[in-house]
Amino acid sequence: MSNTNLKSVKEEAMDSASSEGGGNQATPNGSEAENEAAALPVKLAGDALEELLEQMEEYAPTIPDAVTGYYLNRSGFEASDPRLVRLISISAQKFISDIANDALQHCKMRGSGQSSKKSVKDKRYTLTMEDLSPALTDHGINVKKPYYFT
Repeated sequence: MSNTNLKSVKEEAMDSASSEGGGNQATPNGSEAENEAAALPVKLAGDALEELLEQMEEYAPTIPDAVTGYYLNRSGFEASDPRLVRLISISAQKFISDIANDALQHCKMRGSGQSSKKSVKDKRYTLTMEDLSPALTDHGINVKKPYYFT
């Protein structure tokens, strides 16, 4: 609901209360603002959790649940609830997405000093270790380039 719609609903409620009660009067239990807040539906933490679980069941993460379950079992974590595996899959996807986005930003910043003849729309980026290393370091993962042997 937008702010203007919310304001109009509040104004209508105030108008109806003033026409019925002859003005803005507080009830014996509390102020008028408390009474209006009590009239609004209350969303409990359990309701929010149930809504999150329903949305997770509908969403298919990029990392399949079977892959996440395999690596969880391999590391010694036994997950009997498939919703927990799905939550970990979504968290891993977010983590990888953040790292890739940071690497892209490093690439753009590094390439902003170079002038090219291609237009901005035709610009294609390549993920390199030069861009990935600082992004991983920002997330607490230290990566060193392997030595090059000839």
